[in-house]
Amino acid sequence: MSRRLPLILLLIALSLWLAASYGLRYALMEDAQWVGLCVDEAQRWECQMRANLGLLIHFRVIAWAALTGALVAFFLPGRAGRTVAVVALFFALPALVLYSASLAVFALVIAALRVVRAPVAVA
Repeated sequence: MSRRLPLILLLIALSLWLAASYGLRYALMEDAQWVGLCVDEAQRWECQMRANLGLLIHFRVIAWAALTGALVAFFLPGRAGRTVAVVALFFALPALVLYSASLAVFALVIAALRVVRAPVAVA
């Protein structure tokens, strides 16, 4: 197994997650059909999900989770830090797509730098 295979698989998974985030944004949050439908039938599960996601976006919960995870991962050593950084990346992408770009950009950069950081050699 190649050393780069896990990184390539991570990039493919992040690309699919980014596409899903854009799908969520354009199919649920910005589609005009949901605005009219959710005014009439606010108790539908789709409307409830849309409203709750709107609250998460408004309070920047996803972006703060990504930034907190990225900062924690940056200081954690070894595999634990890399794992937390990957989780932070999976929070940062939807935050970036879903209107919280100001915080998500920093989280994305910090987490990506932590993922690709070379392991520290012990002398």
